[in-house]
Amino acid sequence: MRFTKMHGIGNNYLYVNLFEETVENPNELSRRMSDVRFGAGSDGLVLIGPSDCADFRMRIFNRDGSEGEMCGNATRCVAKYVYERGMTGKTEVTLETNGGIKILKLTVTDGKVTGVTVDMGEPILSGEKIPVALEGEPVVARRAFLAGEERVITCVNTGNPHCVLFVEDAEHTDIAETGSAIENDPLFPLRTNVEFVTVEDRTHLRMRVWERGSGITMACGTGACAALVAAVLNGYTERKATVRLDGGELTVEWDEKTNRFYQTGPAEFVYDGEWLQ
Repeated sequence: MRFTKMHGIGNNYLYVNLFEETVENPNELSRRMSDVRFGAGSDGLVLIGPSDCADFRMRIFNRDGSEGEMCGNATRCVAKYVYERGMTGKTEVTLETNGGIKILKLTVTDGKVTGVTVDMGEPILSGEKIPVALEGEPVVARRAFLAGEERVITCVNTGNPHCVLFVEDAEHTDIAETGSAIENDPLFPLRTNVEFVTVEDRTHLRMRVWERGSGITMACGTGACAALVAAVLNGYTERKATVRLDGGELTVEWDEKTNRFYQTGPAEFVYDGEWLQ
């Protein structure tokens, strides 16, 4: 089975083209292929296939084999893949995901995709729909006992569930133990991604992330969007900001008129491979 490794500012997945390949058990395949010692090593597996309601369909599986709803970095990689591999000539592509249909606008220079802006839709702020088991909504600057202590959290769904914590120094925060504990807390019925965010100024955020099903990753596109939405709701930033992650930067904007939010960033090929196991 042929596959391609790609990354969006360090958030790396293995991509399989279902127009050419067949995958029978993607949950197990993701666990095996993502293993850094016995597999190819990645944050998970992405399947690119046909759709009845969009140009293409994307399914994403985390490193632990669980299926996710969406991934902002992966959507940009899919856009680059389908364009540069000759699967479409469009510079505006619709992509079906488990988190809804996303619109991808490609910036193309000399036949190469140099950037992608993803229309991520509208953020979900209802606690029941995020979901998070806290009464009242929106879940903004709410106190909850998590990972052994009382914490102030803001929760939002930007294609999948996120719990955002504003911290003094994300750069040096130990996110592994805290992130794992919060991800699996009963407060989150479907588990959650966890963002640790420092407000640098009105247009810049520093974010590190613990991703549901994958652990610490270099970047998370939906998480960057969640961080901006949370920062705006708490009055910390403007509606457009640069989010600096371990793997690079994303530009995120939450449009006040349409209530839709957008993320812009790069996507890169790493290598093509063949899975023999």
